[in-house]
Amino acid sequence: MRNNEERFGAIEQTTDPTPVIEKTEQFAYITPTEAVEIPSKGILYPPEHPLYMQDTIEIRHMTAKDEDTLTSKALLKKGLAVDKMLNDIIVDKRIKVDNLLIGDKNALIVAARISGYGEEYETKITCPSCGVSSQHTFDLNINTMAYPLPKEELDNLGIIITEKNTFIVRLPLSKIEVEIKLLTGLDERQMVVKSQEQQKNNLPESTMTQQMKYFIVSMNGETDRRKLTQMVENIPAKDSKYLRTVYKNINPNIELEQNFVCSACEFEDSMEVPFTADFFWPKR
Repeated sequence: MRNNEERFGAIEQTTDPTPVIEKTEQFAYITPTEAVEIPSKGILYPPEHPLYMQDTIEIRHMTAKDEDTLTSKALLKKGLAVDKMLNDIIVDKRIKVDNLLIGDKNALIVAARISGYGEEYETKITCPSCGVSSQHTFDLNINTMAYPLPKEELDNLGIIITEKNTFIVRLPLSKIEVEIKLLTGLDERQMVVKSQEQQKNNLPESTMTQQMKYFIVSMNGETDRRKLTQMVENIPAKDSKYLRTVYKNINPNIELEQNFVCSACEFEDSMEVPFTADFFWPKR
């Protein structure tokens, strides 16, 4: 979590005065909508994007039909259930989940979960101290927004933002100049598919390097994907850690971090709220 508290603010959801009206042959009913604040504030989208300079996305509340989507075996098998549900509840159909920055997508996921099942999220947590697993309840309304860093702060960190909304940094050890982009919903989905392929073929997962391969645009001006893959796999660990830290700092996101106390050993620490299978499929 970044230290500059001026860039944080609680997620705001307001009921829209113009609800979505669903009609059937027998009756018409009103589905409430709400404006969900997005961490990017629309600043990091290109001018042609429908969210350019927009700080909210309007969504309707989840319905029984959306629950059917979330429990569709075919969609779950392909890892598309949540994305399909989000696309369905977004009011402006020009906006697609694949083209959302991941932080903005995460804000929608949290808002949809609250509207569908409430702000209390109960899931199993394994204590990092004693290893005992127990049920723990998180409050999803307790969250903060990490907004885009202002140019002055980027300058202080030695980060250059380009006209394409990409970022250029120089690695501290190898001195390689790296251009990186913010990941989208499409990038995230492709990374999940890649991870599933590795598991299926009993190959070791490479989560950290996979993420870097997706957010790195160029290294010393080189853009060939095969050459970039080789360069990423061989950069020093110190440079790799630095690059991941830079990405975390520049990536606008909703941050869910709450206090955890172990019921077995009383270990206490701040913990990031995990998105487990219980998130959209609560047992009660």
